[in-house]
Amino acid sequence: MQTIWQTFLARRSDLWVALGQHLQISLIALIIAVVIAVPLAIWVQPHKRIANVLLQVTGVLQTIPSLALLGLLIPFVGIGNVPAIIALVVYALLPIFQNTYVGLADIDPAYREAERAFGMPRYLQLLRVELPLALPVIIGGIRTATVMIIGTATLAALIGAGGLGTFILLGINRNDPALTLIGAIASAALALVFSAGLAVVQRLKWRQLGWLAAILVVLGGGAAGYHAWQQPKEEIVVAGKLGSEPEILINMYKQLIEQADPNVTVTLKPNFGQTSFLFSALKSGKVDLYPEFTGTVVTALAKPSQAQQRQIDAGADSYPIAKALLAKSGLTMLKPMQYNNTYALVVKQSFAKAHGLTTISDLTKLGRTRAGFDLEFNDRADGYKGLKQAYGLNLAVSTLDASLRYQAIVKGQVVVTDGYSTDAQLRQYHLVALRDDKRVFATYRGAPVMKAKFAKAHPRLVRALNRLAGRISEKQMQEMNYEVGVKQESAAKVAKAYLQQHGLLEARHE
Repeated sequence: MQTIWQTFLARRSDLWVALGQHLQISLIALIIAVVIAVPLAIWVQPHKRIANVLLQVTGVLQTIPSLALLGLLIPFVGIGNVPAIIALVVYALLPIFQNTYVGLADIDPAYREAERAFGMPRYLQLLRVELPLALPVIIGGIRTATVMIIGTATLAALIGAGGLGTFILLGINRNDPALTLIGAIASAALALVFSAGLAVVQRLKWRQLGWLAAILVVLGGGAAGYHAWQQPKEEIVVAGKLGSEPEILINMYKQLIEQADPNVTVTLKPNFGQTSFLFSALKSGKVDLYPEFTGTVVTALAKPSQAQQRQIDAGADSYPIAKALLAKSGLTMLKPMQYNNTYALVVKQSFAKAHGLTTISDLTKLGRTRAGFDLEFNDRADGYKGLKQAYGLNLAVSTLDASLRYQAIVKGQVVVTDGYSTDAQLRQYHLVALRDDKRVFATYRGAPVMKAKFAKAHPRLVRALNRLAGRISEKQMQEMNYEVGVKQESAAKVAKAYLQQHGLLEARHE
């Protein structure tokens, strides 16, 4: 409990920001879902066939995996709040539509006969009789949708929308249960508050509900207007993948850009969960730049020609090839940093010593060893697929999320896992990266990726970011990862310290 409390005190300002983001996304999604589902359920009351079709459609929509839905939405609507809200609305439609339809259908026919006897117009029948009678059932559906929305909204952090999912993802990624618990507890508390608020709403009269809706609209519009007024400068969106290293790099980018050009504001979008999400966001213009690695470009994001592939296989520098491949899509990659953050097969130091392991080839002596790889590595040509072909490995592989692989090897659930050469966990858990003696892994040198038009329009930004070219060794990057991922230092603070120490940032810059 003491650790959780200390983490809460250290992160309380970030928690309030995340809570506000989570509340905003959830509330907007809930209102939109109600506005769609309730009138739709009213309209289909006399049309049972259409109602059954819509119930089936909303039921099918709810079965779509959330990550798949987010991935499908990004190419069309980009990243951030919009795809997150659309996904949440999709999941909320079924309980609201179903409960509204059932609540209205189950009204005693005697009430409807009385309505017709008094000659009430249809809208008065709904407002004064049917909706008030069905309201408890409708509110029950909205409550169910609310809990679903708040729980699912944690995934919004994967596409740059922020929210309490940021705490949960960081906690898992850094093996910090306190962060995960804080995010989960805050999400559960938010669901309880929403549910209690709906119980109050249920007792309000229609006129009071109208005033409440008007107040929410005014407050929302005012907040949006104030936000727009507060940001007259050009906004540059810099995103990063999940983990401490991308977060450190994007903070370096932010500080270098804002020092070079005071007329811009840099907005950071950290902790994207999938490379494909981020690359799609860049191409669609929802992100201006992000740190990528040359090896990822030539193996996952673009297809090299046969001649280029032969160069890569022979150990040639992958940067010129990656830059040429990106240029075909109207993108460019700035000059890369020094360190090579390549893939690695990782084992415990004690295990390597006991079995005489120094290279990946040595693993073939062990037979069918238990391994745990993340899904991307397991399916990549320069991952396990390539290792099997080059080394003849036949490991007993289980796939798991990248953030869980080090926990699995520390607990002895697997013997071998994949990692990166600059991971802080190598030092933290006394692990060793086996040497890739057959050079299956490509060279992974990091550099900012952006649209070529954007780079041409922002020469000061390009010059500022190119100051990192050829800098940062593997040892320096691993140490910075250790400070952020293990010692829980702020990524912005660690990034600033490096830039100042190496004369890239003025000491007075904040």
